[in-house]
Amino acid sequence: MKIAVAGTGYVGLVTGVCLAEMGHSVFCVDIDEGKVALMSSGISPIYEPGLEEIMVKNMDKLNFTTNYKEAYKDADVIFIGVGTPEKHDGSANLCYVYSAAEQIAESIEKDCVIVVKSTVPIGTNDKIEDIIKTKLVHNVNVSVASNPEFLSQGTAVRDTLHASRIVIGVEDSSAGEVLKEVYKNFGAPILVTNRKSAEMIKYASNDFLALKISFINEIANLCEIIGANVDDVAIGMGYDNRIGNRFLNSGIGYGGSCFPKDTKALHWLANFHDYELKTIKAAIDVNENQKLKLIKKSRKYFDSLKGLNVAVLGLTFKPGTDDLREAPSLVNIPIMLEDGAKVKAWDPVGINSFQKLHPDNITYCYTIEDTLKDADVCFIFTEWDEVKDLDLSKYSKLMKNPIILDGRNCYSLTSVKNANIIYDSIGRETINSLETLLV
Repeated sequence: MKIAVAGTGYVGLVTGVCLAEMGHSVFCVDIDEGKVALMSSGISPIYEPGLEEIMVKNMDKLNFTTNYKEAYKDADVIFIGVGTPEKHDGSANLCYVYSAAEQIAESIEKDCVIVVKSTVPIGTNDKIEDIIKTKLVHNVNVSVASNPEFLSQGTAVRDTLHASRIVIGVEDSSAGEVLKEVYKNFGAPILVTNRKSAEMIKYASNDFLALKISFINEIANLCEIIGANVDDVAIGMGYDNRIGNRFLNSGIGYGGSCFPKDTKALHWLANFHDYELKTIKAAIDVNENQKLKLIKKSRKYFDSLKGLNVAVLGLTFKPGTDDLREAPSLVNIPIMLEDGAKVKAWDPVGINSFQKLHPDNITYCYTIEDTLKDADVCFIFTEWDEVKDLDLSKYSKLMKNPIILDGRNCYSLTSVKNANIIYDSIGRETINSLETLLV
């Protein structure tokens, strides 16, 4: 099929590349000429494992363009995969989605199916259909469908090519059949429902996972108080197949482009209809507090960080991505700087993006060893493999005061007991294996 994709962010670009991998001819549309030139040369503008390799492999089936009219005019299916960023009040900003809908209406010259891939509030597909049908230039038949994505950054290609399910929301069966044809080679179970149910499935799925993370973080905080071990608690819970073991890793909260935005958007939507989703509100509150967990822990060891050398390992919200959105580092590092700390930071892929936000007052390091040298305390914000695989003896050898505040529970408690460090993690006992307790 001839497919066009509006937007080349995480959702749009991954969707377009994976559809090309499955044999479709795909036009990817973006307004940024520099970005289009980059992609046309086979370079991915985003860091996503496996994406660039598949993009290069399928360049004969991929076209990158700023000419939306050319891309849309005779497409069989057009996916809208533009961003829906969060507004200040927590609602979703739909201006890019509506703009794409207007451009599609101006351009299409044959019957086609318009597919909303972007995460949008329930009922948005109805509005998009109204916009398109009101602004159509040519006499064509258009169907609008909801087809939410369920990808995770860092595993987006795998999540798309080997999806757990494909959800299609339509108001007419013919559109559903077209999308079944689009996805026939994906090998995933397909659920066809109405559009509002499809939109809700996306929000309900993401918000449930956010709830699960916030729940285990609450349990972890209580474990610290009463002397239980959250790792063992999570394992014990995970054996129950009604619960499962995924998303039960305690830490300093979720981040990224999905969970924070989607929990706030659904909470806002419920309030708009005079209904309160109490569980979602609690998840949001817990997550915001959890991000500051390590700063609070540091007060046990130092009255202030003023004048101290602080090492930061990990800037992105999770490993496998260069995305900083809602990353704990964005909240914590400014507090350290305000406190008067001398901050050195390391991340394998996130430094350039972080440096644009904080060009001054931070020393950016390209090895963990340089980051740790002469540090008084180390904060771990991202569980990169390089951190998890680090020889633990380097903390005591390189740091002035080997105090490790681990927000991602990178190390087993057994492994740190002989490391000659103070190791303070989430939901577990603090290990002090120093020969002399620091004061």
